Amino acid sequence: MIKIIGIDFTKERRELRHGIIFNVTKIILCGTKYLGFKHYSCSECDHGKSVAFSCKGRFCSRCGKKQTDQWITKATNILPKTRWQHITFTMPDSLWPIFWFNRNLFGLISAIAAGIIKEIAAKKKLVVGIFTALHTFGRDLKRNVHIHLSVTCGGIDSKGNWHKLFFPAEPVKKMWRHRILELFRSEYASSNLKLPPVYQNDNDFNKWMSGLYEISWYVYFQKPSDNHKRNIEYLGRYIKRPPISEARIEEYDGKQVTFKFLDHYNNTIDRITMPVMRFIASLIMHIPDRYFRIIRYYGFLSNRTRGMQLPIVYKAINQIVPNSSFDKISPVTQNELIQNSMIYR
Repeated sequence: MIKIIGIDFTKERRELRHGIIFNVTKIILCGTKYLGFKHYSCSECDHGKSVAFSCKGRFCSRCGKKQTDQWITKATNILPKTRWQHITFTMPDSLWPIFWFNRNLFGLISAIAAGIIKEIAAKKKLVVGIFTALHTFGRDLKRNVHIHLSVTCGGIDSKGNWHKLFFPAEPVKKMWRHRILELFRSEYASSNLKLPPVYQNDNDFNKWMSGLYEISWYVYFQKPSDNHKRNIEYLGRYIKRPPISEARIEEYDGKQVTFKFLDHYNNTIDRITMPVMRFIASLIMHIPDRYFRIIRYYGFLSNRTRGMQLPIVYKAINQIVPNSSFDKISPVTQNELIQNSMIYR
């Protein structure tokens, strides 16, 4: 019996989230005529060929790869070509499982991380560009909720001038810890937080929160980089692809699955073998709900202000204004993807 987040996958199939059913169904039908197809016929003979449509799903390893490449190409064209910094916001592992009982929290933590960076910039009276990606899994498919954030190492002032900006690590770490714990306290006080029985008592919950406040939270700051495309690619790989690529699956005998992953603690390749149903359950629990936005934009990249502020940013850093906006840019063809990969290889 496989249970994840209280769901028995062998008996209670009706309780599967709609997002799981929708995405898995698309993957199964990907490349079949059930999703539609185009038929090509020869005008001089009876020869013809039908080409089935793909599912275009983020969770599909084939379609997710193409969507990732398309997003990277669009972002490379649109995002300011300036110095960027990548920051990873993590939290203690005891908090990770709670998000699956309270999926609404997934939609709140990106704004918390971005809000910290925006607040630091606002003290200098600057507006920076930020985009984030929610990540819910580790390389071994276990729960590991964290935020990947990329921010410009500078911003514009009220007069449209560009100024360099530095983000201090220690204040950011403390602000992140404080605001995540405040989020949990607020949700608990409003009786909106579903918790395991061990934390449902007020004293136990407060003791747990106080203990988490006493430890240091890990927030990783990469060195700022002027390599525009590398910064985009680093975050782009977390946006559209499934938790595990097919290349990492080494063996499947009908009963068990073996896959490899990079162990960051000792920098070696490790392998895990598990029953196929457990593998599927570990995989599909990371499928987001339908219409959930994994990637989000803030500052002068926010959807409400980018049309007005991005041209000011381009002018401030002497960048040629792209022909299209992020939203209106035309889809990238397969030939263009191949050409771009050759240019930046």
